[in-house]
Amino acid sequence: MMHPNLDQARRLLCRLQDAIRDSVRTAQRRGARRLTRVAAVTTADTIYGIDKVSEHAVLAWFGKNWPKRWPVELVMEGLEGAAVTFPRRTPIKQTLFKCILDPIDGTRGLMYDKRSAWSLAALAPQRGAKTNLSDIIVAAMTELPTGKAGFADQLSAVRGQGVRADRLDLRTGRRRKFVPRPSRARDLAHGFASFAKFFPPGKVWLAKHEAKLWRALGDSPHIFDDQYLSTGGQLYELLMGHDRFIADLRPLAFARLRLPSALTCHPYDIGTALIAQELGCVVTAPDGKPLRVPLDTTSPVAWVGYANPSLARLIGPKLKRLL
Repeated sequence: MMHPNLDQARRLLCRLQDAIRDSVRTAQRRGARRLTRVAAVTTADTIYGIDKVSEHAVLAWFGKNWPKRWPVELVMEGLEGAAVTFPRRTPIKQTLFKCILDPIDGTRGLMYDKRSAWSLAALAPQRGAKTNLSDIIVAAMTELPTGKAGFADQLSAVRGQGVRADRLDLRTGRRRKFVPRPSRARDLAHGFASFAKFFPPGKVWLAKHEAKLWRALGDSPHIFDDQYLSTGGQLYELLMGHDRFIADLRPLAFARLRLPSALTCHPYDIGTALIAQELGCVVTAPDGKPLRVPLDTTSPVAWVGYANPSLARLIGPKLKRLL
């Protein structure tokens, strides 16, 4: 089996996401009604019409474009049955990569044309069931913009080789490079910092712990909240310098309150944390340890993100004591 060129693998993920973005934009132009219908309810999530559009685009793209010399297992919500590999029917033991992806992260916001969603994909060397988030070596994230948007961003990374960022002009098709710059602030005052609390389940518990953390940090009244209903979107805000701190502790809240809920972050949502890390952000489990959750579609993931190491040193120990 040929040794993979990881930069070529990065470019392949970007091309995949270009195809997903184009398919979604075509569907947007045809009308929103069928995109907002519930198409299926799985153990991973609720699948809407817009998700089915992207799922078809993914399977068609892999079948046509993924190099046969790099056999891969595909992990994606909606594919919870038998393993899906390319070339088709390749035994998992013979695959080189495990690719985990979320074709559309932020479906709800996009299907009502409220806010950009993100297409997320990451590759890890195949280690079977032992493959986890810490194994990811290539990642890409591509903006799926609202209907009135003029530009869409794409960011990708190979571990240890930095980040490539491009901005696509949706009218002309031209791309230009840009440099993402996470915040260098040393505290949260006058900046955006949030606990993810998108849904009623667990919201009171999360808000109480958020308030306790702000008090432990000095209780500045100028900490602004932004609930971006997309893990990819949250990572983007962090690495672009818009947000300073994000905590998604929903799995902890649901466990403490004994609430059964699939409304949490999953491995396919946080697989592109590598991009933020390559830019100097710190993304960990709430206790400060690396994220080592299996690359599947159902495991809940609690995570925290800091724009820089200084903020991680300031906030991390206090958050750990609080929890």
